[in-house]
Amino acid sequence: MLLALKIDVDTLRGTREGVPRLVELLKKHGAGATFFWSLGPDHTGRAIRRVFRPGFVRKVQRTSVVRHYGVQTLLYGTLLPGPDIGRRTADLMRSVRDDGFEVGIQGWDHVRWQDGVAHADAAWTRTEMTRACERFTEIFGTAPLTHGAAGWQMNVHALRLTQALGFEYAADGRGTHPHLPVWKAELIRCPQLPTTLPTLDELIGRDGVTEDNVAAHLLERTALPCAAGHVYTLRADLEGRDLAPAFDRLLTGWKSQGWKPVALRAMLERLQPLALPRCVVAPGAIPGRCGSVLVQGPEFLGDVDLAAA
Repeated sequence: MLLALKIDVDTLRGTREGVPRLVELLKKHGAGATFFWSLGPDHTGRAIRRVFRPGFVRKVQRTSVVRHYGVQTLLYGTLLPGPDIGRRTADLMRSVRDDGFEVGIQGWDHVRWQDGVAHADAAWTRTEMTRACERFTEIFGTAPLTHGAAGWQMNVHALRLTQALGFEYAADGRGTHPHLPVWKAELIRCPQLPTTLPTLDELIGRDGVTEDNVAAHLLERTALPCAAGHVYTLRADLEGRDLAPAFDRLLTGWKSQGWKPVALRAMLERLQPLALPRCVVAPGAIPGRCGSVLVQGPEFLGDVDLAAA
């Protein structure tokens, strides 16, 4: 049974401090993973604008955001200039690839994407994704083959670009199993491998879940076999730092349950992309997360000509 690990690297601090710790843990357990990089400026501090969203303040209090991200990171883009993550950490990014881990793009500016893409037009969306692709190619010497949207935020233009820009697959949303996405009856012929499990920050602080017992709660959700496998998303700023002990327990537990932690590509290689079910995708709510994200819905039963798509 495959359990794919999707690692979101959002910040300069997470790249410099969290990524090396995660690589160490993954090697310890013989686990694969796919790292999705934020490649432009770190403007984490601008996320303060979300304070007016329902549930945002409660989530910040529940998940100890200041402790996990640090005061300096939370000032980037406001009182402090946003450092260019790709420029400052290119050597580290290449070292992760050279250690055998899959690499892909999360985006250019993760806060700008999360806060802007829902209402963005085609030109804005293409500019953001193209900048990320160009920086990735500059760093790694090859074009990116996979995309994992920051905050699971997408629009129809971004979905179209996952196909137009030549990604072999994407991991942009939340759901239950691999699929070809259909947005308002429009088929996108780029396979989506959605995150199937809740993240630690969605669980901690709810229903008696703490940092000490969160791994046990998540392991309860993977106790039964699942033919489609699972995708788990973790963050370099969390599991690569203060929540590293919990991630260590997860890796030990998953292996005991019979799961093999792998990169997303290992899951893709077991699939026939054009034979995947076509599923409706749209913005939707996830327990423990404020706002909406791209969510996989039911199988699309309309008349879509896959060969012509």
